[in-house]
Amino acid sequence: MARHAHVAGRAAYDALVAGASADYTGYWARIARKFVEWKTPFTQVLDESDAPFFRWFADGTLNVSHNCLDRQVAAGRGDKVAIVFEADDGQVSRVTYSELLARTCRAANALKAQGVKKGDRVVIYMPMSIEGVVAMQACARIGAVHAVVFGGFSAQALRDRIIDTEAVLVVTADQQLRGGRALPLKAMVDEALALGGCQAVRTVLVYRRTGGEIDWVDGRDAWLHEATEREPDTCEPEWVDAEHPLFLLYTSGSTGKPKGVQHSSGGYLVQAAVTTQWTFDLHDDDVFWCTADIGWVTGHTYIAYGPLAVGATQVVFEGIPTYPDAARFWRMIEAHRVSVFYTAPTAIRSLIKAAEGRGDLHPARFDLHSLRVLGSVGEPINPAAWEWYHAHVGGGRCPIVDTWWQTETGAQMLTPLPGATTLVPGSCTLPFPGIDAAIVDEAGHELPNGQSGLLVIRKPWPSMIRTIWKDKARYASSYFPPELGGAYLAGDGAMRDVDTGYFTIGGRIDDVLNVSGHRMGTMEIESALVACTELVAEAAVVGRPDDTTGEAICAFVVLKQERPTGEAAARLAAELRQWIGREIGPIAKPKEIRFADNLPKTRSGKILRRLLRSVAKGEAITQDVSTLENPAILDQLAEAH
Repeated sequence: MARHAHVAGRAAYDALVAGASADYTGYWARIARKFVEWKTPFTQVLDESDAPFFRWFADGTLNVSHNCLDRQVAAGRGDKVAIVFEADDGQVSRVTYSELLARTCRAANALKAQGVKKGDRVVIYMPMSIEGVVAMQACARIGAVHAVVFGGFSAQALRDRIIDTEAVLVVTADQQLRGGRALPLKAMVDEALALGGCQAVRTVLVYRRTGGEIDWVDGRDAWLHEATEREPDTCEPEWVDAEHPLFLLYTSGSTGKPKGVQHSSGGYLVQAAVTTQWTFDLHDDDVFWCTADIGWVTGHTYIAYGPLAVGATQVVFEGIPTYPDAARFWRMIEAHRVSVFYTAPTAIRSLIKAAEGRGDLHPARFDLHSLRVLGSVGEPINPAAWEWYHAHVGGGRCPIVDTWWQTETGAQMLTPLPGATTLVPGSCTLPFPGIDAAIVDEAGHELPNGQSGLLVIRKPWPSMIRTIWKDKARYASSYFPPELGGAYLAGDGAMRDVDTGYFTIGGRIDDVLNVSGHRMGTMEIESALVACTELVAEAAVVGRPDDTTGEAICAFVVLKQERPTGEAAARLAAELRQWIGREIGPIAKPKEIRFADNLPKTRSGKILRRLLRSVAKGEAITQDVSTLENPAILDQLAEAH
């Protein structure tokens, strides 16, 4: 593999790293000119004059959709399949680059016909589909800023994002299909808008996915197919400067309010393209499949933009890995001859359980010889899952690129490169060439290999977050605390191996949980619980290790009524889980809810969450509890399990 790889061997990797170290801006300028076609070439690479609000390629102009589509058609890929779409029910459709360009242009013209203009925000609340990708590309084509909201989020969460973005238009579907079930989307949009505060929304465009019955608001709602079929299939791209916002994507923080992460057009596309090609060693004849949802950043960078920017053929999947059975992934890899497969450790762990329980679901029963590279994303992959993935899915021959990155970083930051990096199960190994990562203490001093500390990035990089939407102060304080001397604080703990210098990611250092690769703020869940004002007086949320999801949500709840036990406690816990599902979405439902008369607090009233984490894990309390006002409450919480 090393001989034919884009980064051919460790010496080639070391040369790239050395080149970036010697001339950082020159290195990224070369990458930008190779991977992106510029309408107006940039002359300034990195502007640090208003740090930490860094600007990349700022005087250059481009269009992201042009780079993903027109550029590929012009390069002779018009008849190449861009997307192989497999629906929840197994139906397969394909679209070429020429067809995808035409559909994007019609959608872009439809948006313009609805009055959407450069800089306007459009919320996309869609199922996994070609139409979802087209909606994103259409926004990029006219310079509108999209904010994709995961289809599993509640009407309340959707409303909050519509209000924060001041979106003028929402693109949705009648329903989405997941695991053989039709789930409402248009009804959730109706509910979100009815909650109030979304007066900027003028139009709701509806993709007819299932034909299910929906309510209709005349003058506001319009069918997507009717809006697009009357439009021409050409649309001149809106040429924007490199720092023009491409999208907003909301992610949980350590406070209750989700953060609107703002990404640029130029720098984001540069890094999306180069990481797609180098990390996965993508070649023209590869079939790439990233199993993420477009509602998350992985679906942005490694479905909607990166693969198209390098002219790849990719699989897009609507369903879930366990429907109609837990061999769905292996059957699809076999059918579509997938060569590069990128999924989450949570999916791998759930499929291990299924495969070890039923032989007919084991990947060994399928022809997976097309696979060449495997990838992991969303959370650290434990060594046992890595070994199984390598042996049983990759046949012992496929390198696993265990990638670490974030919504805020925009693209992969730490990752092996196929053919260039010696692999170690459970380690994301080394920085992508051009990324300056380090482990430091709380004063910003670099720690020796072998010591755990804070993961930081010491130099800005092209695809980095530009700001938090409408909250520059929160951006600066959250990611660039002064004690770190200008370095970006990732929020993850990590350590470097003594001998190899390889990075291994630990847990979050803030009150953010990683559940199935999705970041959930504990404060957000606590706020939702306490919002159930009839029942809940107080709540505290922590994470505990979980074999399938990596981390599980555990809630400790004090009620306004007598503490329930037995069946009454189970019924009330189920009721509160449903409440959380309505307030935030099903992904935020606690796996465990324990009721108590109080929470462990200091005499000043501070809840000691470190003790709750120990209780959730079932550990004996060895920490000092002398500052607790009510130490006996720990026994009650432990018994509640």
